[in-house]
This record gives sequence, C-alpha cells and structure tokens, in this order.
Amino acid sequence: MFKTGIIADCLRLPFRESIEKCAELGADGVQLYAVSGLLDPEAMTDDRLREIKSVIKGSGLSVSALCGDLGGYGFSVEKDNDLKIEKSKKIIELARLLDCNVVTTHIGVVPDDDASKKYEVMLEACERLAGIAAANGAYFAIETGPEPAKRLKKFLDRLPCGIAVNLDPANLVMVTDDDPVEAVYTLKDYIVHTHVKDGVMLKKADPKVIYDYFAEGGIGDLRLSDYFLETPPGEGKVDFDRYFAALKEIGYDGFLTIERETGADPADDIKRALKFIKDKI
Repeated sequence: MFKTGIIADCLRLPFRESIEKCAELGADGVQLYAVSGLLDPEAMTDDRLREIKSVIKGSGLSVSALCGDLGGYGFSVEKDNDLKIEKSKKIIELARLLDCNVVTTHIGVVPDDDASKKYEVMLEACERLAGIAAANGAYFAIETGPEPAKRLKKFLDRLPCGIAVNLDPANLVMVTDDDPVEAVYTLKDYIVHTHVKDGVMLKKADPKVIYDYFAEGGIGDLRLSDYFLETPPGEGKVDFDRYFAALKEIGYDGFLTIERETGADPADDIKRALKFIKDKI
C-alpha cells in the first residue's frame, strides 16, 4: 500500500508549522531539504536533532526522504566532487539518524556518450556515493528528468548497490519528453521514492540547456516559463491512472511525495493533491 508524503519546504512555513500542517493535511510522511538551514548536517547539534525528531514524531509522521541536492552541475565537474561527496556523506548519515534511508538528488545530465570524460567523472562519483549509502543502509536516489529513463538505467546498471531512483514524473514530461509510465517499467529495479508532480512541456529544448540554466542561475534572456509549466496533479500531461497502476504492478509500496514548487497557495494545492492521490489509489 502506498504512503503519502509532502515536501515540507513547499509549504513555505517555519519548520514546526510545516510539519504540523503536513500532519493536519493527512500525510504519512515528509521529505525535508537537508543542504542548508535548520537541517544542514554541518551545523547540526545534538539538541537540534532531538528537537527535530521530537517535532516529527509528535506529529505522527516519518521522514520519507531527505533532499540532498547540492545544485550546480551535480557531480559532473571533477574538481568539485570531493567536497560534494563529503557533504552528501553527512546528509546520508543525518538521514540514518532520522530513521530515513533515502537521500534524493540531481547528479547532472548523464551524457549519451558513455565513453566521454564527463560520463566517467559522474560514474566515479556515484560509485563512491553508492559505497557511502550502502555502508549506512541507505539509498542515494537520483531524481529523474535530465535524461531519458533508458539512458539513466544504462548508467545505473554500471553501479553497485546503494544508488537508486527518485522517480519524478513531471520532470520527464516537462523537460525530457519521456513517458513516466514507461520510465516506471524501465527503472523498476531502482525506484525507492517517487514524487507526485504534474506539468506540461510548452516548447521542446535540449534538457542540458534547461539544467544548465538551473546550475548557473540563468542564461542570458532564456525564460523557463517559455518551455514548461508545472501544474497541480491531474491538470498536466502525467497520466496518473497509468502511473499509479504501473507502480503497483512493479510492487512499489513506498511514498508518493507531493512536490509543489509554484502556485500562490501551496497549502491548498497540496491539500487538493492529497485528495487527488487518495481518490486514485
């Protein structure tokens, strides 16, 4: 049976209020950003950790995943990887302390050319991350979107246990023009967490350009709103009936975690998204 989750930061509330709101809305768990701010592992103290755990447990929730997205070009720039892997290690260790075994991230755009230097650099970084995750009984879960699912699977097949997938169907629809349902079947051996998010592609672009925009904080006069639009679940191009059916068919019984990055009233959008999920499953 699926469990429902919410990325608490999407509510744009202080930590305690966001956790209490997630519980009030009827979620089973929360995904939390753990790169900076309250959950930054490099600034974590024993007292702060106890308080965080108390708030979550007191609300009757569990942690579905930590988000460890370090931004930039992911793990595709060799000179940056030692520091990024060390930071990721601390996030994975924090996840264990929060009784959570999934850390999600974007690793950059996996190149089509598996003989390229960039491919080699990303593969080596993920091999190291796999070892760290496995040693902590956890998964370092790559979020879908920058490349087609078949290319991602080919990359994953070369890695040891510890690297997995956070399947975000909207990213595939909005950026890669890939079918999220087919992605479920393609990546079935690796899915440990999923997002419930919807959207539409407005204009096709090279996914590398889109993710370079995020990495650089903008590129000239390029406007992302010309290329894709995030929508509430059920209002975009993700076929959630088939998507949920595919997840059931492969035996996935983990979290369906709502991510809502836009909209003027995230609490209301998330409330409606939870009802949408529960009506479907």
